[in-house]
Amino acid sequence: MNSHGFKLTNPVHFLALGFGAGLSRKAPGTFGTLTAIPVFLLMAQLPPWAYVLGVAALLLAGVYICGRAARDAGVHDHPAIVWDEIVGYLIAMTLIPASWPWVIAGFLLFRLFDIVKPWPISLLDRYVAGGFGIMVDDVLAGLFSLVILHTFQYLL
Repeated sequence: MNSHGFKLTNPVHFLALGFGAGLSRKAPGTFGTLTAIPVFLLMAQLPPWAYVLGVAALLLAGVYICGRAARDAGVHDHPAIVWDEIVGYLIAMTLIPASWPWVIAGFLLFRLFDIVKPWPISLLDRYVAGGFGIMVDDVLAGLFSLVILHTFQYLL
């Protein structure tokens, strides 16, 4: 157990902490997003409908996972909770080619929107609580990134 009450032996905590990536002392959200890259590369092998269903399942599970981990830690949206970054990145990469230029572009765009939190992301981040509140800002950051990535994909 660490100082926040997280236990990597607890499956919910293990997932919420991005398989341990969220325990990074510096930039846990960035490390959580990096953890999403191999998950994306594996899921990108699925048919598009299965990818979308898989991401939807991870999103729904994330509401519970993030909410439970936050309650256990006694801190809403504790920085170590990075499941939301993993799902947000997977949303950003929906129907995007699994090649390194796209992987990196998706990573940079998602981190930009997740860190800067333009409106309405900032509004939701501030006023929506619980597991859904933890997830929703990253879902929107992923959707913003997805729109830009698909726009570039269309133009290229």
